[in-house]
Amino acid sequence: VHLVESGGGLVQPGGSLRLSCAASGFNFSQTWMDWVRQAPGQGRRWVSRISADGTGKRYTDSVKGRFTISRDNANNMLYLQMNDLKVEDTAVYWCTKVTENPRTQGTQVTVYS
Repeated sequence: VHLVESGGGLVQPGGSLRLSCAASGFNFSQTWMDWVRQAPGQGRRWVSRISADGTGKRYTDSVKGRFTISRDNANNMLYLQMNDLKVEDTAVYWCTKVTENPRTQGTQVTVYS
């Protein structure tokens, strides 16, 4: 299993970022996927989930209406479009297979005012 996140950065409140996750080494198109994050001084928390075919999507309450999860099974890619970012969205973000722990350093998102 190989997952590589990208797309993080510095942004002001109200801004947007699109995170990407390149997947390889497993049958991506048959795998449910999550985005999780860990803010400074806090534990890792689940953000969003998408079904294998992309039709089922779920979000933690704090990001509903602002974040959109999507996937491109033809290219083994997972995405997280983040709009109207808030300071409290500052965290390291990872993509993971559902129920698995992150395998990489993730991508840092910093929202500063």
